[in-house]
Amino acid sequence: MDYIEDITQVAVPAVDSGNTAWMIVATILVLLMTIPGIALFYGGLVRQKNVLSIIMQCLLIVGVISILWVAFGYSFVFGTSLCGTAAGSVIGGFDKVMLNGVTPSALTTGNIPEIIFVVFQCMFAVITPALILGAFAERIKFSGFMLFTILWSILVYNPMAHWVWGGGWLQEMGAIDFAGGTVVHINAGISALVMAVLLGKRRGYRVGQPMSPHNVTFVFMGTAFLWLGWFGFNAGSGLQADGIAANAFLVTHLATCVAAMTWMLIDWVHNKKPAPVGVCTGAVAGLVAITPAAGTVSVLGAVCIGLLSSVVCFFMVAVVKPKFKYDDALDAFGVHGMGGIVGSILTGVFATRYISGEGGVEGALYGDWHQLWVQVVATAGSVVFSAAMTYILFKIVDKLVGLRVDARVEEEGLDIYEHGESAYNS
Repeated sequence: MDYIEDITQVAVPAVDSGNTAWMIVATILVLLMTIPGIALFYGGLVRQKNVLSIIMQCLLIVGVISILWVAFGYSFVFGTSLCGTAAGSVIGGFDKVMLNGVTPSALTTGNIPEIIFVVFQCMFAVITPALILGAFAERIKFSGFMLFTILWSILVYNPMAHWVWGGGWLQEMGAIDFAGGTVVHINAGISALVMAVLLGKRRGYRVGQPMSPHNVTFVFMGTAFLWLGWFGFNAGSGLQADGIAANAFLVTHLATCVAAMTWMLIDWVHNKKPAPVGVCTGAVAGLVAITPAAGTVSVLGAVCIGLLSSVVCFFMVAVVKPKFKYDDALDAFGVHGMGGIVGSILTGVFATRYISGEGGVEGALYGDWHQLWVQVVATAGSVVFSAAMTYILFKIVDKLVGLRVDARVEEEGLDIYEHGESAYNS
């Protein structure tokens, strides 16, 4: 007699090739935001004698932060060994140090290889300290910058990324940060302000007498790379090639266009001319502000966020900075810090289930005032933590190796004295 044995087969999730291909592209796009995006954007805004210092700082960040991320950063943010404990609200754990257990067959959300997720998140860890460069440009020692960046990445970026994305206390509270409004932009922007104030003004800096960009074409090219790369930054953060990614793509572009045109109009009225640097700055402000909201807001939210972020950031750059006389050299705080704050709070206003789906989040405009309160708390917590930690790290690094270059170095330029090369030989 033949016996037929029933065998229960367990379905093993297969790699989603479409999602995987999209995430590889998104990862490349986010890398382009730092090199060459930030390098060109900031490099064009500084004076000719300091452009290579910006480029070198960007290259250092990509190299060093990527190594730290693979070694233990990913584990600190997305590890699970401390989940379920009080410490798990602050840090992920040590179970994925040196990517232990992250094999080619290991999958994550969207059925993509976890390896791709590691690299994608690495690009976020890379660009965040790069944004701070704009605050202390033209006056920081390379050695001091390197030590500060390493410590800041470990002690400021990693914890906050875990709080928001890795199962930490802000995620448990229900805070919405689709692609990095708090983790990246508020975090970097507030740190930038603290660094600018503590480091002091550039020699020769005068309120009302701006130090003109040496190459506006570089600024435009950097803006173009940032705009392009931001589609990977925002649309890639859902980890799937789906409708949420498509919406994130749309609202990112729309908010950026609204912000750029708003800045141009304000500039036209305020300064009597529509300046290209202003349009580029407005575009970046819109990109920043839509980042936390890209996965939850509709076209209406995108237009409002783009408009309001441009107005607020322009006011901070053109009015508040001169009034308080701090030298945020390239407006890292005025654009990224304030843009991130505006975007984070307005996410709690304009989030809608029309985009997030049934059971998704809704903002105050649609009746959920609790979500707005959560966003305010998350924003305030991010500001306080980033400011306090940056202050402490500044004091430590300044004591150990010093942060500000000598007067002669600053006068002659960082390119020659710090790196031994000049961007232009004629």
